[in-house]
Amino acid sequence: MALHRILASGQFEVAAILTTVSESFHRVSMHGVREELLERQAESLGIQLQKVMIPYPCSNAVYEEKMRDVLEIWKMRGVTHVIFGDLFLADIRRYREQKLAILGLNPVFPVWGLDTASLAKEMIEAGFRAILSCVDPRRMDPNFAGRQFDYHLLADLPEGVDPCGENGEFHTFVYDGPIFNAPIPVEVGERINRDGFEFADIFLRR
Repeated sequence: MALHRILASGQFEVAAILTTVSESFHRVSMHGVREELLERQAESLGIQLQKVMIPYPCSNAVYEEKMRDVLEIWKMRGVTHVIFGDLFLADIRRYREQKLAILGLNPVFPVWGLDTASLAKEMIEAGFRAILSCVDPRRMDPNFAGRQFDYHLLADLPEGVDPCGENGEFHTFVYDGPIFNAPIPVEVGERINRDGFEFADIFLRR
C-alpha cells in the first residue's frame, strides 16, 4: 500500500524494491516467502528487485552491515530516499531515521499514522490480494497461517490483534493488486513451525 500511494502521487521515481533474503533458506526473512515468489512479484510490478542476502541466524550487526553496503551502492547511483511501509511503531521509525541519516539518505513513510482498521479495508477494496505467510502463535491461532487477507479474516481476528499485523502478529505475501501487471498464480501448501512462528508454504501454481 505504501508503494501504491507513492506511485499514485508521482512524487518519486521508484528505482528498486529492497528485501532481505535468507542465504540458507532462499526465503524472505520473517515472511518465509520463497525467493522465486519475490522475483515474480517484482516482475509483475515492473520494478527492479534488490535482494539483501543475509545469513541464518543473523545478528543485528551483520544485518546493518549488509543493509548499509547495499544502500551505499544505490546512493552512488543517485537514490536519495528510502520508502517504508511502517504504520505506528515509533521506535522502529526512529531506528530507520537514525541509520539513514548516517548514510545521508531520507526516509519516507507514506502510510504512517493511518488508522489500520480503515487501511486494511482500503487495501481489500482497492483489489489487493494477499495470503498470511507467517503467524505468531503467541498472539493468534496458528490456523490463520495460509488464510486469505480478506473481510472474513478481519472479522475473525482476535481482540488486540492489529488488522495490518503491525505488531508482528502476522506477515503476508501480496500476489495481486492494482499496481500488478498480472496476478501471481499461487497455492498454499503445508504449514511448519520454526523458531516459534507458524509458516504457511506458498508456492507457484504450475
